Parts: sequence; C-alpha cells; structure tokens
Amino acid sequence: MKTTAYKYLSIVQQDSWLAPFNQYLADRFMRFHELLFRLESIYGTLYDFAGAHKVLGINYDAEAKGWYYREWAPAAEALFLIGDFNGWNRTSHPLKRNESDIWEIFLDDATYADKWKHGSLFKVLVKSAVGEIERIPAYIRRVVQDPTTKDFAAQVWHPSVEENASPSANACKISVEQLASAIKEGKTPLLIYEAHVGMAQEREGIGTYREFADLILPRIQKAGYNALQLMAIAEHPYYGSFGYHVSNFFAPSSRFGTPEDLKYLVAKAHEAGLLVVMDLVHSHAVKNILEGLNFWDGTEYQYFHAGGRGEHPDWDSKLFNYGKWEVLQFLLSNVRYWLEEFDFDGFRFDGVTSMLYLHHGHASFNSYADYFNEAVDKDAVTYLQLANLLTHQIKPYAITIAEDVSGMPGLGFPITGGGIGFDYRLGMGIPDYWIKLLKDQPDEQWDIVQMYYTMLNRRKDERTIAYCESHDQALVGDKTIAFRLMDKEMYFSMAKNIPSIVVDRGIALHKMIRMFTIALGGEGYLNFMGNEFGHPEWIDFPREGNNWSYKYARRQWSLADNGLLRYEYLLAFDRAMIELVKRYHLLKPGLQPHLLNEDRTNQTICFEKAGLIFVFNFHPTCSVPDYKFWAPQHGKYRIVLTSDEREFGGHERIDITTEFFTDEKQFLSIYNTQRTVQIFEKVG
Repeated sequence: MKTTAYKYLSIVQQDSWLAPFNQYLADRFMRFHELLFRLESIYGTLYDFAGAHKVLGINYDAEAKGWYYREWAPAAEALFLIGDFNGWNRTSHPLKRNESDIWEIFLDDATYADKWKHGSLFKVLVKSAVGEIERIPAYIRRVVQDPTTKDFAAQVWHPSVEENASPSANACKISVEQLASAIKEGKTPLLIYEAHVGMAQEREGIGTYREFADLILPRIQKAGYNALQLMAIAEHPYYGSFGYHVSNFFAPSSRFGTPEDLKYLVAKAHEAGLLVVMDLVHSHAVKNILEGLNFWDGTEYQYFHAGGRGEHPDWDSKLFNYGKWEVLQFLLSNVRYWLEEFDFDGFRFDGVTSMLYLHHGHASFNSYADYFNEAVDKDAVTYLQLANLLTHQIKPYAITIAEDVSGMPGLGFPITGGGIGFDYRLGMGIPDYWIKLLKDQPDEQWDIVQMYYTMLNRRKDERTIAYCESHDQALVGDKTIAFRLMDKEMYFSMAKNIPSIVVDRGIALHKMIRMFTIALGGEGYLNFMGNEFGHPEWIDFPREGNNWSYKYARRQWSLADNGLLRYEYLLAFDRAMIELVKRYHLLKPGLQPHLLNEDRTNQTICFEKAGLIFVFNFHPTCSVPDYKFWAPQHGKYRIVLTSDEREFGGHERIDITTEFFTDEKQFLSIYNTQRTVQIFEKVG
C-alpha cells in the first residue's frame, strides 16, 4: 500500500470505496487546473477574469469623464441605446462593435450630465435574427418596474456619497470575520436563519430591506442564530417564483428597496453579529425575453445551451452553457460582485443537483458509479470548483453551501484533495424523511432505530447542514411540520386556555423532531423564518388564483408575541435548543454520537454526544418510571434541558432539580416520560 498510496487523491485516501474512480477524480482535478491555468495565462488571475462587470454594462470612467455602456452580443446586427436621455429615440445612439464582439457607446459628462443621470431609465434596442427587441443590459445593476404598465426598465444608479453611506464599521467587520473563521475551524456551529425579505413583515404587502434590518434582525439575534441566509435577492420578474427565476443577475431586487437599502441590511446584520449568506441562483435563468438573457443577441445559445439541453424540464427555465468562457466570466463576475459590492459572507448555491447532471437529478443514486459517468456535466463541475475557489480567494472566511440531493462524493471536500470545494452541503434527505414519516405512518408505528440511523446517513468527511424544513416544505401544495401535526386545530386550539390533545401532541413532537435533527443530522443547522415557533400557514404569493392576495405571503410574528397563544412555547424551546447547541459545541465537526440504548417497544433511544446524554421517548402513551440504561461514565448527572418544561408547553412531569446517580453496573434510572426529550450532563 505504501508504494501506491501517493497515487491516490486525498479524497480517495479518506474513502477507499472511491478507489475504482480515482482516475475519474484525477481527470476532474486536472480539468479544473488546466482551465484555471489557461484563464490565468490570459487574464493574470482568476480574480481579474471575474471582473467583467467592471467593463461590461454601465460603468463610469472618472478619467474620461463620462459613462461607458458595453455589451457582449456576438450575433447581434445592431444595438441602440434608448431612454429618457434621448426621448427614447430608437436610432440616435448606436453602439459600435469591436473585434471581440463587444458593443460600446460613450456618453460624456459635458454633453449628457443633465440627461444621463442618477435615476434615468433606459434600455437597449437589439436588432438581430429575431427582430428588433428592447432589452435590458445583461450586466445591469438596477432594474425597476413601472407600477402602471408593469414593464421593467434599466436605471442609471449613481447615488451621491451621502446616499451611498453604510453603517458598517471596521469593528463589526473584524467581529464577523472572527465568527466566520470560528465556524470554518469548527469552534462555533453554523446556525442559519433562512429568510425572504419581501414576506418577512406581518402586514399584507411586500416588505423592504430596511424593514427587515430594523424589525426582523433583532428577532434573529435574540433567537440565537449566527447566520442569515437571504432568498430572492437578484431581480426576478415574477414575485411568486420565490426568487428562483432570475432575470437580472447583477441587480438586487428593486421591489424591496434600493441597492443602498440592501447594503444597510447587510451592515446591520454584521453589527448584530450575523453572517449574511446569499441564496445564489446560477443553476438556471428565467425564460423571459424582455427582462432576461434569453435570445439576447438573437440566438438561443449565447448564454444557454441550444435545443433541449438548454431547457429545464421541470422549472420552465433556461440552462447555462458552463463550457463557454463568456458564460463562466458572467457567472464568476457575479460571484465577485455580490461579495465585494454588498459584502455578503458567502453563498448557498441553488439547484446544484440540476447543475451536476445532464438528467438534473432524475435518476437513482444507488452506487458510486452513478456519480461518475457520462451523465455528469463536467463543465458545470468545473464551474462550481472555480466559483468556490474565487469565493474563498476574495474572502477566505466565506461560507459556501451546496443544495444537492444526490450526495455526490467530494462536493464538500477541498479542491486540492480532489473535491469540488464547498464548505457545507445541505442534508436534503432529512426534511423529505420527516415529511414522508408524518404522511405515511402514525407516530405509534415510528421505528426509533431507523430514525436514528437516517439522521446519521451522510458522508462523514464532508460537513452537512441539517434541517427539518426549509421554505420548500412551507409552500402551497405542501405543509410545514407544525401544520402536518396540528392542521386546522392551529386556527382554533392554540390559545393557552383551550385544551387540545391534538395540539399537545403537535407541540411535543415539533420540539422533539427539531432536537433530534439538530443533535444528529449534521455539523450545521437551518431554520426557515417563522418555523421556529410553528408558523401556522403555508406560503402563497400573490397570483391570479388567490386574487393577488398577500394574506399568505407574510409572517405573523404577533402569534408568538401576544402572550395568549402556545406558539410562544415553541419559540422558547427553539431558543433553548440553539443555546444548548452552542454551549456544548454539539455540532463540532468529527463529533459522533454513541448509541447507549435502543428500545423499539417503548420507542426510546438513548445516545451520548459532546458529553451529554440524550433520551428521546417518541411513544404516544408509555411513560416508564425507573427506566434504566447504561451510562458511559460512573457518577452524578443532572438534567440540562427537557422539552416537558411548562415554559416549553410541556406538562412539567420531571423535577429538573433531581440528581441522578449511576448504580454499581453503571446504569442510570430516570422517569422516561412519553413524547419528551431529556438531556443529561455529568456533574460529578
């Protein structure tokens, strides 16, 4: 073995089952380095290659004293700049093409200072094989929608120094870097609060960046989470797409406010000690022609694959051609732009499974061979490696997360060792498992041992973010865990003075499912806003089918605040759970649970992790006095948390001041109450 070990990448050395695919992984490794070498030989650095937004689009040149607009459009026949500045004249301002198929026009201050100015609206008229169409520039940084016509237009955005002021301070920056570094080093757990700015407010309507910063950030900080994951930031024409049908990749959505408002939000989050991760959608793009990139220069293959390969069969959207340098440059420049311009601390890459495979995940993954074959989009893999490298070059402490359900080995492994370079992968199988369990089996039939090992079913050499539910489970057509457990009773029986066995069961299991998931499911944790207190309603964005209502596109924070309802119990438990996770370093990478007792009859499982003993009793009715199980150490133990406390909506059947001592055989004896989690710490 010693004579051949050096031939293997470190990812193979860590997982011997990958040995038959070492050559495939080596080829992937070399393909990445060969492309990187070619890029650097021409552009100098990957960072410089990812600077197209400094040249293309609208950019002010202080030395030339004017504005350049440049566009890459190889198949276009002619381009004309039109807008407020020229009375929307369709021919007066043509662009000139250079030898690199870059079209350009310059507007000098001397002539256009009073016409081409901050707030001016414009478009570009593109003459091509598909006719003359008014388009929005590909690299545009500000897009607004006319409230009457509903048409989108580009906007010159060049605010004064005062308007562009940010509350961020160096001290906050240092604090955020220290937090992120501690997370990367495994000293602090990554605890993500996933949120959507537009539906974060309680009133019926669209929330703003500043409302979120001033009203919602304090809630997240109080809840104990240390990272904010923001959805729907890049501009998207249809609000109901949840931000996943992006049209303008460099423009923060104007429906929530200005770019300065978004900068204010990020800076305020940093002040609150929160990292800010952007939900980045580079897996596909909206089909819209007038607002997006589709047929921009008159061809379907400018940014996307031609024909069927360029169409996503499920999402009704367009698929990027990651094999084209111009597309790589567009997307990598987008990565650099969000990190530098808005100070994001990393990305959650959406739709990674769809990117990785030509079948977009519509296949079974039963063996390693399913991950390394002709179905893999090698260009997409290389792009993801470059995106991870660039992100960490710009911000070494940045966090990158892959949304992948396939489980491709190496996704969360360093590029230098043969991986793709993400810091974390989402444990997408966990919420699917909970939903299936809740749908298909009454809880008296739940197999506690299967539940335990399902939580542990992940790659141990890659960090995973566990979660019970994200925004996906809250959409119309699905249900949150709270709604599945309590359904219509959430509308009638959540008052503290109304007894309900349905609500009692729902609250008990809601707490246990969350603690079970966070204790076993990964090295990080994610919660979607409002789910921490069991938000009762689904998410339904305004659409024709609901008469364009915002009733279900908001969060009713008052339910947990008014002191009358049991939602506050779930919120209190979530806070206690998060605090326990941080205090005992429960999510430290490499830390594994040790099974102490499995008891299918009483639906009880006991395990030790991070010096704590967890006892979960999922049985609907069976509470067991003098329940004995083996403890890993002799001594005295105490309860550090139990879900049965009154403040958490429990029945307070357990005296938390009780001291527990092991017997001569090293067994502990406890009152094992049904539908309860008890957590013990050795204190003597």
